Amino acid sequence: MSATTLPNTTLLEAYQAMTPGSARLTEKARGLFPSGLTHDSRHFDPYPLYITHGQGPVKWDVDGNRYVDYFGGHGSLILGHHHPAVTAAVHAAYDRGTHFGAGHEAEIRWAELITAMIPSAERVRFTNSGTEATLMALRLARAYTGRQKIVHFRGHFHGWHDHVSSGYSNHFDGSPTVGVLTGIADNVLMADPNDVAGIDRLFSDHKDIAAVILEPTGASFGKMPIETSFLRHLRDLTKQAGTILIFDEVVTGFRVSPGGLQKVIGVTPDMTTLAKILSGGLPGGAVVGRKDIFDLLDFQVMKAQGKEKVGHQGTFNANPVSAAAGIATLEILSTTDACEKANAYGAALRAKMNEVLEDEHVKWAVHGSYSGMHIFTNPDGEDIVPSRFDAVSFVPRMINKPRHDGMPVKVRMGLLVNGVDVNTGPSGTISATHGEEEMGLTVDAFQATIRALKREGAIG
Repeated sequence: MSATTLPNTTLLEAYQAMTPGSARLTEKARGLFPSGLTHDSRHFDPYPLYITHGQGPVKWDVDGNRYVDYFGGHGSLILGHHHPAVTAAVHAAYDRGTHFGAGHEAEIRWAELITAMIPSAERVRFTNSGTEATLMALRLARAYTGRQKIVHFRGHFHGWHDHVSSGYSNHFDGSPTVGVLTGIADNVLMADPNDVAGIDRLFSDHKDIAAVILEPTGASFGKMPIETSFLRHLRDLTKQAGTILIFDEVVTGFRVSPGGLQKVIGVTPDMTTLAKILSGGLPGGAVVGRKDIFDLLDFQVMKAQGKEKVGHQGTFNANPVSAAAGIATLEILSTTDACEKANAYGAALRAKMNEVLEDEHVKWAVHGSYSGMHIFTNPDGEDIVPSRFDAVSFVPRMINKPRHDGMPVKVRMGLLVNGVDVNTGPSGTISATHGEEEMGLTVDAFQATIRALKREGAIG
């Protein structure tokens, strides 16, 4: 079923007709979970998809519909679904046992790969998620510097813990979100991306900044891009101030390149947070960085210095099954051109989708970098040329004027009806397994979506 074959059917009607199984499961879930969801980003009106399995760049829902997948396990599946080497490693590890309450050789091999690949990784501490990794990085920064304040950039996502809950999708003034203590929010300084004068003023006005944390490609994997010159300025500024610079490479680590964005641009932070691809699509995260900072976690070093160490537990830290998946994935990424393949596909896909927009005379744009794709739906009706769109100049409006007309949901629904899944950015991440067939299907689905939205009057 597709919008192209049902010209008299709305996208909503087509979606509901093709996904009755997902509708039924959603009704069950609503009696168990708030909104029937286990993750905010899976919210979708009128109901989300329920998936049964995936293979490479595609997945299937409970009704048997096949989708080219750009949701990509929230960005964790650089090698696509069900990669044979990763799957074999997971099965072998699972057969040996899922938890030993002790160290195991796999955690050492996993850390060896990370330290060889990520420039900032002198030491590694495993966590259970990206949120835990950013939480630990900020705690280490405060402990190391003896300072309290954190700089957080508007629009950037670092998980859901208290220090970073404001300024991502709301509370851009830094006021506390519901449930967060005012005292915590008061120690978080909000900054605007790419604003050199603004960040200089913050450092001039505040001499007690422990850390600066940011997504180095910009919010949402480059949806709101950060300029490399700004990252270099931040590196110089934080060094001069004795402030810890933290790159949140939970998404970009092992995706932009085997060494993350820091390897590509030659800017080395003091600490880096990792997750997603790190553990091969299984649960897991890590914070890595300078040895002298990580000495705060070391029993012997802190005892010798007569200092209190930073405590850190975590039942599933360096879980052996996650370690196996991570090792298999990182070995492939470090010895093949998988990242380059995904990046090349991304550049080609963005160009072809922009051709569709220009052919259809729609002043939107498809932009991004590396293996990311973002559809800018131009809520202010600016006079833009899709193939020459400069997202940097639109970043302030993307942050301060989020879209409320439902267009991102309509775009995603159109793509779903035509066999392609993205997130409701609308954005997507690309795997090394996406190929020419998926490219053609995606471009056709995008064109069908644009035409369907025109028929429905959503696009003028």
